Formats: sequence, structure tokens, C-alpha cells
Amino acid sequence: MKRFNIGTLLLFTGFIFGQPKMDIPAPNYIKTIELKGNSGINGNPVISLGETLTLKFDDIIGDEADYYYTIEHLNYDWTPSELVKSEYLAGFDNVRILNYANSYNTLQPYTHYEVSIPNRDTQGLKVSGNYIINVFNSEKELVFSRRFMVYQPITQVAVNIRRSRDLQFINKKQTVNFTVSSPDMILRNPDRTVNVMILQNHDLKSAITNITPQYSLGNELIYRYDQPTSFWGGNEFLKFDSKDARSSTLNIGRIELRDIYHHFLFTDRSRESNPYTYNPDINGQFVIRTMQGQNPDIEAEYVWTHFSLLNYDPLQGAELHLYGAFNNYELDDSTLMRYNAESGLYENALLFKQGYYDYNYVLLNEDGSLDPGYIGGNYEKTENEYQVLVYFRDIGARYDQIIGVGSANSINITH
Repeated sequence: MKRFNIGTLLLFTGFIFGQPKMDIPAPNYIKTIELKGNSGINGNPVISLGETLTLKFDDIIGDEADYYYTIEHLNYDWTPSELVKSEYLAGFDNVRILNYANSYNTLQPYTHYEVSIPNRDTQGLKVSGNYIINVFNSEKELVFSRRFMVYQPITQVAVNIRRSRDLQFINKKQTVNFTVSSPDMILRNPDRTVNVMILQNHDLKSAITNITPQYSLGNELIYRYDQPTSFWGGNEFLKFDSKDARSSTLNIGRIELRDIYHHFLFTDRSRESNPYTYNPDINGQFVIRTMQGQNPDIEAEYVWTHFSLLNYDPLQGAELHLYGAFNNYELDDSTLMRYNAESGLYENALLFKQGYYDYNYVLLNEDGSLDPGYIGGNYEKTENEYQVLVYFRDIGARYDQIIGVGSANSINITH
């Protein structure tokens, strides 16, 4: 039987029922989890009601194991909602994922799984709001889970990205201002009934929540805060492209063939004190692709990708980690950069499926806080994507709807 985390089983059995439900990281034999809607954004996607949601993942044990999925509706704070399944789900879940195939002509064998919703069993979602999809094995053990959000475009959300008005952060932070317009819906008592969530680069780990409107103007709610809705600007993501397993492409210094391919990236260095330079990225995302086959889902190789970082600054008990959508921005032992006294570098190696990947380095402090600019720096000119989700629960209602989504890019930042 495959190993699992006992904490995830307790979550499944309801031992900690009522607590917020977070993404459960996958075990080391589950790789390349893709959860996305029509936009192609991986991780915790925001989709419209009725849009198709697709989940893909690989099991590198490659034994054609059975996997099942369930879907839960959650409140704004990610606790379970009061709705019963028939109120938010058409059809039924807790069914086996039948669409799977073994890898073809690859050095690393794996089984690729895929399910789309709606399908024959799960015919669709009925209401908007926060959701979580859970994947179980045949022993009913929770293997991993991913959150996603479903909205209805009832309101209009206009988003504007501005430089911070605080002189201390004017060159380092980006502030999200927005308005919520509801011409066809009366938002009564918005301080109590309306909540928002602000995302930078689709990363739920750094989301800003619990922001109330400053004031209302007719049918508009106005949010023109400075520091409460500010994000560190960060820097453009670093990147590599392993679409050709046999030859060096973007940022790959050398290649070795052992049991499988090993790609050694060029050594990264601190950019914190360098002038900002625009270098196009995909804001932390990744795309699976290969030049060695027609179907990357089952023909892409798995490659050990070796990272190295030159850093002279003392960490004082903190840790350096790799960070990106490749593992849904999770920080754990697999993302830790370890110091190699022989090379004088911080090093790590991760198993990646062939493709194009964005990544960055973050500092994890002893108190659990993150410093995203410790290596890359923070710049107000950095190109970032922002989303604002608007939640509404009327007085007496039993769940939180998502009634609007707005987006903006900091490439159009203003003063």
C-alpha cells in the first residue's frame, strides 16, 4: 500500500471538521499536477460557472493504480459550507478516474491520469463559490487536493494597479485599487455581506483577504487603500525550458544521461541590488511540452533538474526555497536549497516533466513568514498579474457566492 500522510486522513474523516481546508501536497510519487480551466492557468484556477475544469497528474510508480475524486463546496474562509452535495453538484462524485494511460517510450515509466468536469457522472457545478477537489486511492486515503474558485459575472470589477503612496515602499510595492459595480444587484450592508480576495500571479499563499470597502458611491463599492492592498513587486521569474531532453535549451548548462536525463541549470545569482530589467515570463506558471513526441501527456520524459544559487549573505536560521506553480507554491523539504561547502553554492534537484517552467527563490524565515525579494529583489516595475474576486453572502444566506472577478496587469502601473 502506498504511503500517505495521516493528517490528510484525519481531514478526510472529519476529525478536524470545520477547520479551513487547504491544498494537501501530493506525495513524492505523484507528479505534474495540472488543474485548470479554459484560461490554461495551473494551480488554483478561477473559472466561470459552467466552464470545464480539467485535472491531470502522473503516478511515477506506473502501476495503473485506481484513483477517485470528490468535490466539496467551501465558504469564503475555506471552511466547509452548509450546502449538501445535491445543492451544489449535478450528478455525483466519488467515482474512479477512468481516463488514464501509461507513458510511451520514456526512460521513467509513469501512468498519466486525466478527468474533466462536467462528465458523464459529475454533470456540473450548480453554484459559485470556493471549491476543493480531493483525490483518493483505492484504500480511501486522501492523496492530494487542490482548491479552485467558480464565479458568476453578476457585478463588474474594475482594477487599477498603482505605485505605493508610502515613500518607503514607492519603488518596491504595487497597490491594487478597485471598484465593484452592481447595477442589477443591491449589495446591502457591504461591510458584512461582501468580502474580497486579491491574488498576485494566481498564488493563494500570498492572497490578501478581509478587506472592507472604504465607502460606496451609488451602486459602486470603492476600495482605494494603499498598504492594506499592497503586494511586494518581486522580480520577473527565472525560467528554463527542457522541451528537448537531449540538448541544451533555455538556461540549461549541461546534460547527463544516467538512469534518466539530468539537466544542470546555469548558476543563479542574487538580483536584489541590480537595476530592474524586464525579462518576459509567464508569472510563475509552467507548460508541459516535448520535442521527442506528439503527445506530451504520455511521451514527455521526466528529467532531474539541478539548481544552484550563489548567495553570500548569511541566512541567520532562515531557509532558501524554490518557488513556483510547478508544485502549487508549496514549500517543503523537496524545495529546500541546501548549502554545499565543496562548491560554495546552495543546491537542489527536482524531478520535472519536460516543459517550460518559471521559478524563483524565496526566503522562509524562522517565524514562517516569506521574503520573496531576498534573492530577486522587489521592484514596482515588475510585470505581475492581479485578480480580485468578490464574494457575497446576503443576510440569512447559507453560502458565499463569487459574484464578480476583475483583473489587471502591473505593466500598466500608474502613480
